[in-house]
Amino acid sequence: MKVISDPRKMQDFSRMSRRAGKVIGFVPTMGALHRGHLELVRASRRKDDVTLASIYVNPLQFGPKEDFNKYPRMLAADLRLLSGLKVDAVYTPSNKEMYPEGFSTEVQVTGPLVKGLCAPFRPGHFDGVATVVVKLLGATLPTRLYLGQKDAQQVAVLKRVVRDLDLEVEVVACPTVREKDGLAMSSRNLRLSEKGRALAPVLYRGLRAGRGQALSGKRDARTVLAVVRRTISREREVKLQYLEVVERDSLRPVKRVGSGTMIALAAHLENVRLIDNIIV
Repeated sequence: MKVISDPRKMQDFSRMSRRAGKVIGFVPTMGALHRGHLELVRASRRKDDVTLASIYVNPLQFGPKEDFNKYPRMLAADLRLLSGLKVDAVYTPSNKEMYPEGFSTEVQVTGPLVKGLCAPFRPGHFDGVATVVVKLLGATLPTRLYLGQKDAQQVAVLKRVVRDLDLEVEVVACPTVREKDGLAMSSRNLRLSEKGRALAPVLYRGLRAGRGQALSGKRDARTVLAVVRRTISREREVKLQYLEVVERDSLRPVKRVGSGTMIALAAHLENVRLIDNIIV
Protein backbone atom coordinates (compact mmCIF):
# COMPACT_ATOMS: atom_id res chain seq x y z
CA MET A 1 0.00 0.00 0.00
CA LYS A 2 1.39 3.39 -0.99
CA VAL A 3 1.12 6.34 1.39
CA ILE A 4 1.21 9.60 -0.56
CA SER A 5 1.14 13.14 0.81
CA ASP A 6 2.03 15.16 -2.28
CA PRO A 7 -1.01 16.02 -4.49
CA ARG A 8 1.02 15.81 -7.70
CA LYS A 9 2.29 12.33 -6.84
CA MET A 10 -1.27 11.31 -5.97
CA GLN A 11 -2.47 12.54 -9.37
CA ASP A 12 0.35 10.66 -11.09
CA PHE A 13 -0.66 7.43 -9.34
CA SER A 14 -4.32 7.82 -10.37
CA ARG A 15 -3.52 8.85 -13.93
CA MET A 16 -1.36 5.77 -14.34
CA SER A 17 -4.26 3.62 -13.12
CA ARG A 18 -6.70 5.32 -15.46
CA ARG A 19 -4.40 4.90 -18.44
CA ALA A 20 -4.35 1.19 -17.65
CA GLY A 21 -8.15 1.21 -17.97
CA LYS A 22 -8.79 0.71 -14.25
CA VAL A 23 -11.83 1.92 -12.31
CA ILE A 24 -10.86 3.87 -9.16
CA GLY A 25 -12.91 3.99 -5.97
CA PHE A 26 -12.19 6.64 -3.34
CA VAL A 27 -13.12 6.83 0.36
CA PRO A 28 -12.41 10.22 2.00
CA THR A 29 -11.96 10.12 5.79
CA MET A 30 -10.69 12.21 8.66
CA GLY A 31 -9.11 9.16 10.25
CA ALA A 32 -9.97 7.52 13.58
CA LEU A 33 -11.33 4.76 11.39
CA HIS A 34 -14.18 2.51 12.49
CA ARG A 35 -16.19 -0.26 10.86
CA GLY A 36 -18.32 2.27 8.99
CA HIS A 37 -15.27 3.56 7.14
CA LEU A 38 -14.05 0.03 6.52
CA GLU A 39 -17.39 -0.97 4.97
CA LEU A 40 -16.98 1.89 2.49
CA VAL A 41 -13.54 0.53 1.64
CA ARG A 42 -14.96 -2.96 1.21
CA ALA A 43 -17.69 -1.62 -1.08
CA SER A 44 -15.01 -0.11 -3.31
CA ARG A 45 -12.91 -3.28 -3.18
CA ARG A 46 -15.91 -5.27 -4.43
CA LYS A 47 -16.67 -2.94 -7.36
CA ASP A 48 -13.46 -1.21 -8.36
CA ASP A 49 -10.06 -2.18 -9.70
CA VAL A 50 -8.22 0.32 -7.51
CA THR A 51 -9.25 1.53 -4.06
CA LEU A 52 -7.94 4.80 -2.62
CA ALA A 53 -8.59 6.40 0.76
CA SER A 54 -7.60 9.70 2.31
CA ILE A 55 -6.88 10.66 5.90
CA TYR A 56 -7.05 14.38 6.54
CA VAL A 57 -8.67 16.33 9.39
CA ASN A 58 -10.03 19.32 7.51
CA PRO A 59 -9.91 22.57 9.53
CA LEU A 60 -12.30 24.35 7.15
CA GLN A 61 -15.29 22.29 8.26
CA PHE A 62 -14.89 23.03 11.98
CA GLY A 63 -16.36 26.14 13.54
CA PRO A 64 -14.44 28.26 16.08
CA LYS A 65 -16.19 26.56 19.03
CA GLU A 66 -16.08 23.03 17.62
CA ASP A 67 -13.83 20.08 18.38
CA PHE A 68 -11.05 20.36 15.76
CA ASN A 69 -8.27 20.04 18.34
CA LYS A 70 -10.06 17.23 20.17
CA TYR A 71 -10.78 15.22 17.03
CA PRO A 72 -9.01 11.84 17.46
CA ARG A 73 -5.88 11.34 15.38
CA MET A 74 -4.37 7.86 15.10
CA LEU A 75 -2.63 7.73 11.73
CA ALA A 76 -0.44 4.67 12.33
CA ALA A 77 -3.39 2.53 13.46
CA ASP A 78 -5.53 3.79 10.59
CA LEU A 79 -2.87 2.89 8.04
CA ARG A 80 -2.60 -0.61 9.46
CA LEU A 81 -6.36 -1.09 9.06
CA LEU A 82 -6.33 0.14 5.47
CA SER A 83 -3.32 -1.99 4.60
CA GLY A 84 -5.13 -5.04 5.97
CA LEU A 85 -8.00 -4.34 3.57
CA LYS A 86 -5.56 -4.12 0.66
CA VAL A 87 -6.18 -0.45 -0.10
CA ASP A 88 -3.91 0.48 -3.01
CA ALA A 89 -2.95 3.96 -1.84
CA VAL A 90 -3.76 6.38 0.98
CA TYR A 91 -3.58 10.13 0.47
CA THR A 92 -2.37 11.90 3.63
CA PRO A 93 -1.77 15.57 2.80
CA SER A 94 -0.66 18.12 5.38
CA ASN A 95 -2.41 21.45 5.96
CA LYS A 96 0.39 23.12 4.00
CA GLU A 97 -0.19 20.84 1.03
CA MET A 98 -3.97 21.21 1.15
CA TYR A 99 -4.12 24.95 1.83
CA PRO A 100 -0.77 26.48 0.84
CA GLU A 101 0.11 30.09 1.50
CA GLY A 102 -2.11 32.35 -0.57
CA PHE A 103 -4.93 29.81 -0.84
CA SER A 104 -8.05 31.87 -1.53
CA THR A 105 -10.61 29.68 -3.30
CA GLU A 106 -13.66 28.16 -1.62
CA VAL A 107 -16.65 26.17 -2.85
CA GLN A 108 -19.79 27.83 -1.50
CA VAL A 109 -23.03 25.84 -1.28
CA THR A 110 -26.38 27.64 -1.26
CA GLY A 111 -30.05 26.71 -1.54
CA PRO A 112 -32.42 24.35 0.29
CA LEU A 113 -29.78 21.70 0.99
CA VAL A 114 -28.07 24.01 3.50
CA LYS A 115 -31.13 25.67 5.05
CA GLY A 116 -32.01 23.07 7.68
CA LEU A 117 -30.67 20.11 9.67
CA CYS A 118 -27.02 20.73 10.66
CA ALA A 119 -26.46 23.85 8.57
CA PRO A 120 -27.91 26.54 10.91
CA PHE A 121 -25.85 25.17 13.80
CA ARG A 122 -22.60 24.80 11.83
CA PRO A 123 -22.26 27.91 9.65
CA GLY A 124 -19.67 27.41 6.94
CA HIS A 125 -19.38 23.68 7.62
CA PHE A 126 -20.69 22.47 4.28
CA ASP A 127 -18.62 25.02 2.37
CA GLY A 128 -15.60 23.54 4.13
CA VAL A 129 -16.70 20.01 3.28
CA ALA A 130 -17.36 20.89 -0.36
CA THR A 131 -14.01 22.68 -0.70
CA VAL A 132 -11.94 19.85 0.75
CA VAL A 133 -13.75 17.13 -1.19
CA VAL A 134 -13.33 18.98 -4.49
CA LYS A 135 -9.61 19.24 -3.71
CA LEU A 136 -9.41 15.57 -2.74
CA LEU A 137 -11.18 14.58 -5.95
CA GLY A 138 -8.73 16.71 -7.90
CA ALA A 139 -5.83 14.83 -6.35
CA THR A 140 -7.23 11.29 -6.46
CA LEU A 141 -9.16 11.48 -9.77
CA PRO A 142 -11.56 8.66 -8.86
CA THR A 143 -14.36 7.02 -10.82
CA ARG A 144 -16.51 6.54 -7.73
CA LEU A 145 -16.75 8.45 -4.44
CA TYR A 146 -17.99 6.43 -1.44
CA LEU A 147 -19.87 8.15 1.39
CA GLY A 148 -21.88 6.96 4.40
CA GLN A 149 -25.62 7.56 4.77
CA LYS A 150 -25.15 8.60 8.42
CA ASP A 151 -23.93 11.93 7.07
CA ALA A 152 -27.05 12.31 4.92
CA GLN A 153 -26.85 16.08 4.51
CA GLN A 154 -23.21 15.83 3.49
CA VAL A 155 -24.13 13.17 0.92
CA ALA A 156 -26.88 15.38 -0.53
CA VAL A 157 -24.58 18.42 -0.65
CA LEU A 158 -21.75 16.55 -2.35
CA LYS A 159 -24.10 15.03 -4.92
CA ARG A 160 -25.20 18.58 -5.76
CA VAL A 161 -21.59 19.81 -5.93
CA VAL A 162 -20.69 16.98 -8.32
CA ARG A 163 -23.68 17.79 -10.55
CA ASP A 164 -23.25 21.53 -10.48
CA LEU A 165 -19.51 21.50 -11.18
CA ASP A 166 -19.70 18.72 -13.81
CA LEU A 167 -17.25 16.58 -11.88
CA GLU A 168 -16.58 13.24 -13.50
CA VAL A 169 -17.29 11.00 -10.52
CA GLU A 170 -20.17 8.80 -9.36
CA VAL A 171 -21.31 9.35 -5.76
CA VAL A 172 -22.12 6.06 -4.00
CA ALA A 173 -23.99 6.37 -0.68
CA CYS A 174 -23.64 3.28 1.53
CA PRO A 175 -25.96 2.34 4.44
CA THR A 176 -25.17 3.52 7.96
CA VAL A 177 -23.13 0.97 9.89
CA ARG A 178 -24.26 0.51 13.49
CA GLU A 179 -23.06 -1.05 16.70
CA LYS A 180 -25.03 -4.05 18.00
CA ASP A 181 -27.11 -1.71 20.17
CA GLY A 182 -27.98 0.52 17.20
CA LEU A 183 -25.64 3.45 17.77
CA ALA A 184 -24.41 4.81 14.45
CA MET A 185 -20.67 4.35 14.19
CA SER A 186 -18.75 7.62 14.43
CA SER A 187 -15.23 8.66 15.32
CA ARG A 188 -16.79 10.99 17.90
CA ASN A 189 -18.11 7.99 19.84
CA LEU A 190 -14.55 7.55 21.13
CA ARG A 191 -15.01 10.71 23.20
CA LEU A 192 -17.98 9.34 25.16
CA SER A 193 -17.47 7.97 28.66
CA GLU A 194 -18.67 4.46 29.45
CA LYS A 195 -21.86 5.94 30.84
CA GLY A 196 -22.40 8.21 27.82
CA ARG A 197 -21.78 5.32 25.46
CA ALA A 198 -24.51 3.35 27.27
CA LEU A 199 -26.98 6.24 26.89
CA ALA A 200 -26.27 7.11 23.23
CA PRO A 201 -28.29 4.28 21.58
CA VAL A 202 -31.47 6.04 22.71
CA LEU A 203 -31.12 8.19 19.58
CA TYR A 204 -31.64 5.22 17.28
CA ARG A 205 -34.40 3.85 19.49
CA GLY A 206 -36.18 7.18 19.08
CA LEU A 207 -35.76 7.13 15.31
CA ARG A 208 -37.06 3.57 15.10
CA ALA A 209 -40.05 4.51 17.24
CA GLY A 210 -40.83 7.37 14.86
CA ARG A 211 -40.53 5.16 11.82
CA GLY A 212 -42.76 2.58 13.48
CA GLN A 213 -45.36 5.27 14.08
CA ALA A 214 -45.30 6.23 10.41
CA LEU A 215 -45.46 2.65 9.19
CA SER A 216 -48.48 2.04 11.43
CA GLY A 217 -50.33 4.67 9.39
CA LYS A 218 -49.91 7.73 11.63
CA ARG A 219 -48.02 9.86 9.13
CA ASP A 220 -48.46 13.40 10.43
CA ALA A 221 -44.92 14.69 10.86
CA ARG A 222 -45.65 16.39 14.18
CA THR A 223 -47.07 13.16 15.60
CA VAL A 224 -44.08 11.16 14.41
CA LEU A 225 -41.60 13.66 15.82
CA ALA A 226 -43.42 13.72 19.15
CA VAL A 227 -42.88 9.97 19.47
CA VAL A 228 -39.17 10.35 18.71
CA ARG A 229 -38.80 13.21 21.16
CA ARG A 230 -40.69 11.37 23.91
CA THR A 231 -38.49 8.28 23.53
CA ILE A 232 -35.25 10.27 23.67
CA SER A 233 -36.38 12.45 26.57
CA ARG A 234 -36.25 9.38 28.85
CA GLU A 235 -32.49 9.93 28.97
CA ARG A 236 -32.22 13.41 30.44
CA GLU A 237 -28.52 13.81 29.68
CA VAL A 238 -29.20 13.56 25.94
CA LYS A 239 -30.08 17.02 24.60
CA LEU A 240 -31.63 17.26 21.15
CA GLN A 241 -30.27 20.04 18.97
CA TYR A 242 -32.72 19.47 16.11
CA LEU A 243 -35.24 16.87 15.01
CA GLU A 244 -36.78 17.09 11.53
CA VAL A 245 -38.62 15.12 8.87
CA VAL A 246 -37.41 15.89 5.35
CA GLU A 247 -37.40 14.54 1.83
CA ARG A 248 -34.44 12.20 1.48
CA ASP A 249 -32.77 13.88 -1.52
CA SER A 250 -33.91 17.51 -1.48
CA LEU A 251 -33.90 17.76 2.36
CA ARG A 252 -37.03 19.90 2.20
CA PRO A 253 -39.22 19.66 5.33
CA VAL A 254 -42.43 17.67 4.93
CA LYS A 255 -45.71 17.68 6.84
CA ARG A 256 -46.49 14.02 6.20
CA VAL A 257 -44.10 11.11 6.50
CA GLY A 258 -44.15 8.92 3.39
CA SER A 259 -41.96 6.49 1.53
CA GLY A 260 -38.50 7.94 0.99
CA THR A 261 -38.74 10.59 3.69
CA MET A 262 -36.07 10.81 6.36
CA ILE A 263 -36.22 11.48 10.07
CA ALA A 264 -32.98 13.19 11.09
CA LEU A 265 -31.58 14.51 14.34
CA ALA A 266 -28.56 15.89 16.13
CA ALA A 267 -28.00 15.74 19.88
CA HIS A 268 -25.39 16.59 22.48
CA LEU A 269 -24.23 14.10 25.07
CA GLU A 270 -21.27 14.84 27.34
CA ASN A 271 -20.32 17.76 25.04
CA VAL A 272 -20.13 15.37 22.09
CA ARG A 273 -22.34 16.13 19.11
CA LEU A 274 -23.97 13.04 17.58
CA ILE A 275 -26.07 12.85 14.41
CA ASP A 276 -28.26 10.09 13.01
CA ASN A 277 -31.14 9.50 10.62
CA ILE A 278 -33.50 6.83 9.41
CA ILE A 279 -35.31 6.39 6.10
CA VAL A 280 -39.02 5.55 6.10
